[in-house]
Amino acid sequence: MDEELLGNRMNLELESIGLNQLNDLGNKAISLGLIAGHGHHGGQYELLHQGKVVTLSPSEAVTYLENLIREVGA
Repeated sequence: MDEELLGNRMNLELESIGLNQLNDLGNKAISLGLIAGHGHHGGQYELLHQGKVVTLSPSEAVTYLENLIREVGA
């Protein structure tokens, strides 16, 4: 897929998921020390987890973050 198509796909997913939900989950994971950072890059959502970049679609990122937070019981 080219970058423009990925960007459009991400925009549609972000609208349906809600940027605020994804941002809130990312910020909560940072405050719990589960990830070092998060943000959009190249049409995907990136998380910095255990020294590695994890690149996911926005919907996958929500699931990933929810699972991380659930594992620590927060």
